[in-house]
Amino acid sequence: MLPRGARPIRVLHLSDLHLTPYQQAKQRWLSRLAALEPDLVINTGDNLGHPDAVPYVTMSLGRLLEFPGVFVWGSNDFHGPRPKNPLRYLTQPSHQPQPREPELPWEDLRKAYVDAGWVDLSEVRARLQIAGHDLEFRGTSDAHLNIDRYGEVAGPPDPAASVALGVTHAPYRRLLDAMTADDLDLVVAGHTHGGQVCVPGYGALVSNCDLDPRQAKGLSTYQYAGKRTFLHVSAGVGTSPYAPVRFACRPEVTLMTLVGR
Repeated sequence: MLPRGARPIRVLHLSDLHLTPYQQAKQRWLSRLAALEPDLVINTGDNLGHPDAVPYVTMSLGRLLEFPGVFVWGSNDFHGPRPKNPLRYLTQPSHQPQPREPELPWEDLRKAYVDAGWVDLSEVRARLQIAGHDLEFRGTSDAHLNIDRYGEVAGPPDPAASVALGVTHAPYRRLLDAMTADDLDLVVAGHTHGGQVCVPGYGALVSNCDLDPRQAKGLSTYQYAGKRTFLHVSAGVGTSPYAPVRFACRPEVTLMTLVGR
């Protein structure tokens, strides 16, 4: 990670807002996050829960948009939630939706983020100076929609970068394998909702992808082909409006601190 003795970097990871105009308590809570004064914001997608949510997202994030930031998209930035049996989440956790035309105004949200200076990492490699350090990023589109194209950003990090980070929405193993093989220091993702309905003392039953449910939230290590990286998966802030229940899995954002080796 950072060189020994380097100034730490505070990274705010937020994911899965699933915000709707009428969720006023959630909007007020999000508006207080800027007081954490992070050095960097990473947003791993699923911002929208309603076609009219874009101004509520930007208003709720408020001053957070003044900090350096990077982002990727999740399926619920493109497609609105639909009524379905919530038990399918437990019986078909890895079901991937069929491609369809976007119906949510994700392009309006992208413009707001980019105008604020945040970097869209969808199949992009980027470098940012954060707290005096050169950080390298790479990201992909949503693997849950099968629109990820990691090959466009694959390859070893620049040795001059202090830290190399991978950013994606859904932590499918095909992406984690590739990012680990490329020697990234840290991979961040969302999508899982931390299992959403968990068993106290046991944890998540599903991850809504092919990731081991034991890694459905929090910081862990991921190994592939004899290499290892750190993985942080956010349990996220929201849920689908049609399944607004969490059990033994509180909503969250995470303030991580990158420190010297």
